[in-house]
Amino acid sequence: MTLTDVSAAPAARRNGLHLSLDRVSLAYPDGAPVIRDLTLDAAPGEILVVVGPSGCGKSTLLRALAGLLPVAAGRIAADRAPITGPSPDRALVFQDDALLPWRTARRNVELPLSIRRVARADRRSRADSWLARVGLAGQEHRLPAYLSGGMRQRVQLARTLAGGPRAILMDEPFGALDAQTRAAMQRLLVEVLRGTPATVVFVTHDVDEALFIGDRIAVLGADGAHTVVDVPQPRDPATRGTPVVRAARGTILAALGADDRSGPC
Repeated sequence: MTLTDVSAAPAARRNGLHLSLDRVSLAYPDGAPVIRDLTLDAAPGEILVVVGPSGCGKSTLLRALAGLLPVAAGRIAADRAPITGPSPDRALVFQDDALLPWRTARRNVELPLSIRRVARADRRSRADSWLARVGLAGQEHRLPAYLSGGMRQRVQLARTLAGGPRAILMDEPFGALDAQTRAAMQRLLVEVLRGTPATVVFVTHDVDEALFIGDRIAVLGADGAHTVVDVPQPRDPATRGTPVVRAARGTILAALGADDRSGPC
């Protein structure tokens, strides 16, 4: 299937996944509990952002949604089917770009397509199209060592989306970037996701990043409690600092046990 054929795919395959957790408890490999009795869901096509203090289980939650960690109790599901292992429908994106250093930008993006045995010409066309969409047209032949951190993250984003996942699980993907590059990547992510139906679960420590990107924000507490906050007018920079967004920001910071002393978001 070429990139232009995506619209012809069955609707069930093009829709985002409905991800749900029903009274889920997760534990570290040594058995120590990290998340207790969590009930949460991400609607198809929604961007759910998860924030919380270090050690509250944000990354552990993503690994469980990816099928890399079994639940200690409760049920975790994708479109009501229990998640029992990894699936190409659910893509995990790390802070480390995890690019293969010996493969060019194009060949890194082609990787999930190669695994699915997509024809070579089709792989190249789709990879080049996604690289162009993330602003890397003309960089197809460059190795990761000759790309900046922001450019490598763009390649990782293109590689993820080229595989056509129905859910994207993002573990602080911009955490290692400088402030200017991070802001640019946030805007790029928002723009690119407008053209995809995927459900996104995005983990971050940054409350302002969460307010900009998310439709809803789930605040995980160190004690296992959680709060869910709806984001007013998400992904609209013009709303930053407005009373309704400041109120949402205050609710999140209160759930985190922090004070809102940093000015408008």
